[in-house]
Amino acid sequence: MPAKPILFYDGQCPLCRREIDHYRKVDKQSRIDWQDIFASDTTLAQYQLSHTDAMKVIHAVDSAGTLQSGAHAFVVVWQELPGYRHLATVLKKLHLVGLVNRAYLVFARLRFRSRCKQGCQLPPQ
Repeated sequence: MPAKPILFYDGQCPLCRREIDHYRKVDKQSRIDWQDIFASDTTLAQYQLSHTDAMKVIHAVDSAGTLQSGAHAFVVVWQELPGYRHLATVLKKLHLVGLVNRAYLVFARLRFRSRCKQGCQLPPQ
């Protein structure tokens, strides 16, 4: 089990990086281990997560050591951040995480379109 939750993010995606930078500023107590998937594959391998799968959607490891993805990964992060804890609680209590996840998955597929204008490499389907 990790000492604190881990978030794996795409540090080469400008939109993703901007969002993660915001969360990092909110995380004044360093409650999250922020891992750019382009910095190292070592931690990914510890959780049997390939770089290709990590590129498709965001992933987090919760404090119990369970790998979460999509909106479920955001909930792991939001539970730790002041100002976002209530959002995580509401989404879970109202059983809205699945709905938010579907919306996130649409975004995750579309985020590569803007990057491809700059010559990116998409993960295999």
